[in-house]
This record gives sequence, C-alpha cells and structure tokens, in this order.
Amino acid sequence: MRNSEKECISIVSPHSSENLFLNLTNDFEFAGWGSISHLTLTPEDIDQGEVELNFFREQQVLGQFTASALAANDILGGVFYTLPSVVAVGGVYSPISLFVAALTLFLWRPVMEELASALPISGAPYTYLLNVSTKSVALFGAALLLLDFSATVVVSAATAASYLAGEVSLPFPVYVGAVLVFVLFTFVSLSGLRESARVATGILAMHAVVMIMLIVASVVAWGRGGMAQLSSNWSLRHVGLSPAAIARQVFNGICLGMLGLTGFECAPSYTSRMKQNCYPKVLRNLHLPALFLTSVMMLLVAGRWLRIMVVVDAVVVLCAGVLTGILSACELLVKLSCDCVLPRVFLATVPATGAPYVTVFSFIAFSALIYASTGANLVVISQMFTMVWLAVMALFPICLVLLRFSRPRLPRASQCSLFFVTGAIGVAVTVAAGNVAIDPTIAGWFALYLIILLVLFYISQNQVTMLRWIYWAYDQLPWLHRLRLTKGWGDGLARRMRSLRRREVCLLVKTDEINNLFDMILYVRRNEETSCLKIVHFHSGDVPSEMEANAKILDEAFPEITVDLMFIKGQFDPKNLAAVAHHLKIPRSLMFMNSPGPNFQYPVAELGTRIISI
Repeated sequence: MRNSEKECISIVSPHSSENLFLNLTNDFEFAGWGSISHLTLTPEDIDQGEVELNFFREQQVLGQFTASALAANDILGGVFYTLPSVVAVGGVYSPISLFVAALTLFLWRPVMEELASALPISGAPYTYLLNVSTKSVALFGAALLLLDFSATVVVSAATAASYLAGEVSLPFPVYVGAVLVFVLFTFVSLSGLRESARVATGILAMHAVVMIMLIVASVVAWGRGGMAQLSSNWSLRHVGLSPAAIARQVFNGICLGMLGLTGFECAPSYTSRMKQNCYPKVLRNLHLPALFLTSVMMLLVAGRWLRIMVVVDAVVVLCAGVLTGILSACELLVKLSCDCVLPRVFLATVPATGAPYVTVFSFIAFSALIYASTGANLVVISQMFTMVWLAVMALFPICLVLLRFSRPRLPRASQCSLFFVTGAIGVAVTVAAGNVAIDPTIAGWFALYLIILLVLFYISQNQVTMLRWIYWAYDQLPWLHRLRLTKGWGDGLARRMRSLRRREVCLLVKTDEINNLFDMILYVRRNEETSCLKIVHFHSGDVPSEMEANAKILDEAFPEITVDLMFIKGQFDPKNLAAVAHHLKIPRSLMFMNSPGPNFQYPVAELGTRIISI
C-alpha cells in the first residue's frame, strides 16, 4: 500500500490542490514516505559510544579554584571600571552602594544553583532556554550573552589601556592598546581551557597579594594619620542633604555599582567543564571576595610606590577579564554550532590544545567590530554593557520559572524559595530602570546592538523560510523565467532548500502515545529546518503495540517531513545513545526527548540531548 501511494505521489503532489505558487512547482515541499526498521548496535558502535562518553567526562577538568579564577578576574576587575562612575553619583555613600549591590547576589546564587543542578550544561542561560522553551526564545538569550561577553572583552581591554595611559606616556592611542590586549589574550586562549585557567589562577594570586599589601599599607596609614580625612569627607558631603537626596545618591550608586559584579554570569557558561559538585563552591568563591573588595576598595590609601603597583595590578586583572569573555563566548558559540545555528566550522579545534580556533578568531573579530562601530568610545560600550548584563542576569530567574512550569519532573539536587526568584527579577528590573533614568541613551545603544544580532540569528535559523519567500517572489514574476540570466533560478532555489532541509534530527521516545508524538514533531517543525526525522525507541524485546501504526499516521500528517521509525534493542543509557548517534551520524545535540523523571539514574549532561516536552 505504501509503495502504491508513493507512486501516486510522484504523479500528483499532495500539495497540488493548494499550491502557493502559480507558475512553479511545489514538489520540493514533499519529503517522501518514511520507513520502519530494526537496528542492532555493532561492537564498533558501542566502543565509539564509550569513547565519546569518556571524552565528555575528560572535559571536566576545572576544580573549584581554577573554575573560580576564570570568572573571578572579571568580577574583581569590574570594580576598576565602575568606581569612577559610582563615585560621581554616590559620593561618600559609594561604599554603601557597592556593598548593597554585592548583597543582591545572595538572591541569584540559589537560583543559579538550582538551574545548574537540573541542567549542568555549558552555554547557559542559552542552553537553559533551549531546554525549557523554544529555539527562538533561546536565541534571544544567546544574543544577549554574546553581547555581554563581547562588552566584557571590549570594556576590560579598553579600561586596561586607559589605566596604563594614565600612568605612562604611550607611543600610540588608547584604542591601539586595547587591540594589543585583544591579540595577546587571543593567543593565550588558544592554549586551551586548562592552560588558560592556570594563567587566570596566577593572575588572581597576584591580585590577592597586591590587595593584601594595600590593606596592610592602609591600616598603617590610618594608624599614623588617623581617620580625620575620612571623617572630614563624610561631614562635608553630608551637610545640607535631605534624607531623600541621600537615598537617591545611594540608589544611583547601586544602579551603576551592579556593573562591577560582571563575571558572575560567566561561570554558568562553562559548567560542564567543572568537576562534580564544584559549581556551588565556585559561585561562593566569586561572591564573597566581591562582597568585601568592592565596598572597601575606595577606603584604602597608599603611597606613590604602592599606587603604581595597584595600577599595574588593575591593568593585568582587567586584561584577564578579556580571557574570561573569550572563553565564555567560545562555550556559547560551540553550542550554537552544535545546534546548527552557526556553521560546523566553528567546531574546528587546534589539535594540540583542543581550543576552537575558528570560534576564538570569530569572536575577537566580532568584538573588534563592535568597538570600532562606536568610534572606540568606551562610554558607549559601557552604557550598552550595563543594560546587557542586567538583562542576562534577569534571564536566570526567568529560566527557573520556565523550568518549574514546563519541566517540573526534571531531577535537580537543590530547590530554592520563590522569594529568591521574584527578588532577583525585581532587582534586575528596578536597577535597569534606575540606569535608564540616569542616562536614557543607554537603552538606545542596548536596543541597537541587540536588534542587529537578533536579525543575524533569525537569518541563520530561517534560511529555508527566506529562500521560500524568494522562490515565491520569483514565481510571481513570470517574465523573469524567460530571461537567459534568470531562467534556472527556480530549480536552483528548490535544490538549495532541499539541501538545507536534509539535516536529520532524532526523537527519542518511550511510549506510543500519539498525542505526545504529535507534539514532539510539531516542536521539530517549528524549531528546526529539516525534512528528515527519525523516531527511535529503545526496547528489551517488546515494543509498544500502536507505535508502528501511529508512526504511519504521523508520516501522512506531515508530508513535508519524512518520518522514519527505528527500533533499537538495548538499554537507554548514555553509552548506547552515543553509539546510536555514531551509527546514524546524527549529533546528540539534534536528538530530542521528553523530560526524565525524578528517578532517572543518568545525568542529563551525559545524555547530551535536548529536552523538548514535559
């Protein structure tokens, strides 16, 4: 029956009665009929699955201190480019503002811990959104993250060059110094994640030594000269200010001081590279030093010799923030490539170190382009950075709300109170509004760069849709079909659309419930440009009675997608799943499944699949 139907289809397309195109065929929209098959995994497949699983586990190379160091240099260096602006609006109340700003991270820590315990996957919060919502929403998060990492790199490099130019006479402009920092840390990042983490740890150790020396010198200076200068500053600034004016100064200082906490959002970007149970400790290691140093930094005093040392330390730590941005962006861009948003070339690595060199160079070029587009204006980049960072931080509690609503069965090691979730969202919104009130142009720069990135992601994700519009426009102009130059365009566009939709995706299913299968295929149709779909069911001997019949129904219901059904005898576990991915030549990032329950015995990260339904 199926063969005869297929023969009929070759004569009359199922879309022929409702063809959108007046002069051209729409046969390319029919994907063909699916098939039903049984697969037995070979020893070679199983061995390859074991190799891939071991490779994943070997990537967990970062302990709590090296993982902390990668982001800590950014979060501790943030104080150097926020202090001037905070002092300008907060005055003597700046230490209070910075301390309160750092306190807000107590809201985010439990939120981020719960998210990572449920989905310990790199590239967060893009990967969180990808597993709890649609791909379009996830790409919005990816755009914010990419802007955040780019702004981290640009602001850190430009501020480091500015600090250096303030102490010595440079033979070149400040923006050239920023470019030199780009180049230097590009090569450092090509040494691989492990070596980069060691460099970051060394810089962090140097920063700790300098801070200890500064604290000791300041205590000695206070002992000799007393607190007269601090008392005088406080008294002079305090005179004539109403309580409302003081509160406004403190609030404005908090709004600007939040930018000094940048780097905290970078740790989730490389979660899967951390050893087990390290992530909560990393968040603690990032938060507590920031809580202390950001608020007391401006109270510390030193002589000329120590001042030079602090400036050198600031330059080095800010440069290390460039490394944080590059490595975090690499994890994100690699995930985007695995999810077919970016070309597969972004996965190319340096054989000796495993560093994704195409990704590194592309991100640095993107950051340099953003820097150049502002005329090397650090103020503009900083304004955009503030809003982007707050938007990224708001994504974490939003992701947790979506996770609890759409994936309530997903296992997790910790669960935070709703107070922390709503509190984090409230703080992010309030501080963002406060920054816009201080300088309304901040929203304009943020919107401009975000829209540009979203347009680029939309084009990348919807190539077939855009080609279909071009095909339609070509169909509406029949006179073009007769011109020698444009005569074969229709066939060329159809071939290109078929080629783009040839990428296979896989649905991992447990039951034969047709409503569940229907919803999963709908997800694929709305989120992936493919015409090739495989439904895979692992079994121990018995298969669901209605699965074959339901697969045929779904194959008929979605003529634009070839629905193949494959039965695999064996246990559903990470090793066998990796073996199937190797056999089918389908990356696990394009394998989708329902949310596992609380009793599921394997970590979600080891599966490497996408969760698309409850």
